[in-house]
Amino acid sequence: MNFRELYYKGKAKARYHVYNRNFGKKWVLYLYPSYWHMILRSKASQSYENYFAARPNPGAGIGHQMANWIAGYWFAIQFGLQFAHIPFSDSRIPYTHSSWEEFLGFGQGEMTVEELIKKKGYATVRLPMFDENQETDLQRIRRIIQSYADRKIVFLAEQDQFYRDQYGVMEHIQRKFYEAPGRKDDHLVYKKGVCNIAVHIRRGDIVQKRGEENANLSMRWQDTQYFIRALENVLRYLDIQKEAHIYLFSQGEQKDYEDFHRFPHVHYCLSMSAQETFLHFCKADILITSKSSFSYKPALLNRGIKVCPQNFWHGYPHSEDWILLDDEGNFAEKEGENG
Repeated sequence: MNFRELYYKGKAKARYHVYNRNFGKKWVLYLYPSYWHMILRSKASQSYENYFAARPNPGAGIGHQMANWIAGYWFAIQFGLQFAHIPFSDSRIPYTHSSWEEFLGFGQGEMTVEELIKKKGYATVRLPMFDENQETDLQRIRRIIQSYADRKIVFLAEQDQFYRDQYGVMEHIQRKFYEAPGRKDDHLVYKKGVCNIAVHIRRGDIVQKRGEENANLSMRWQDTQYFIRALENVLRYLDIQKEAHIYLFSQGEQKDYEDFHRFPHVHYCLSMSAQETFLHFCKADILITSKSSFSYKPALLNRGIKVCPQNFWHGYPHSEDWILLDDEGNFAEKEGENG
């Protein structure tokens, strides 16, 4: 990590402790110039075509970064603004690109924040974090936006502004992903003419050492038997017309997954790159996800059947191609059904 990255990392961490950690405390609002602007100038007459953006957190994995990007896209629509793109990044330095940018193709056809600032004369204004379910919070944001109507502004969401039901932009991101130039370079290990079932077993980053008790990691943990039961239920109850091939995506060694030997046609994908794994999640005929943004986000892009843990921090569409499992790996009852 060079000096510039260290600087931006320190700056982001300081901001998190002041703003994010104190979300909900009224005094935090007074730290935002945009809030004072709303108080001092609540209305503006002239109206420009203004924009909304959310920066993919450069210190996070691609699932987390996509959640930020999706929140920006969604709230741009909700607030009646145009969307401004900020690239996915593997560096702390603002507006630097990573290979995920070309791979996902989400920036195709979108104005970027950098273009709007350097070429169109726009300024950026940071918005306070808000609760998407609190109308008073949403009204406050609308009033702030309206107070800047006579200026060319890109409104920036606070870092990690939360949006729960990320499937709200699912059709948009699917179109972008499948039309992206990067799709011409895709290569899959799946077999043709069979039903390819991808199983994501999250392990590496949430494995705790003996004696440790980290609640943040514990909430993400699912034992092997969960996935065994999930597979058994998928194979027993879904109408699979073709021979099923199971592709297990995780970390470790094949001997760590001996319980899966009971299934025929199991393929162990334990050393694929992150992008290769992500792509296979997107293209699976059936995708069994973990409690992980890294498989939830490909599920949003997948056009097959998604089998997901019911207890998760993002929402799921109410449609036949999304099947929810309880904490034991059994099919969960749909809302409105009686046991």
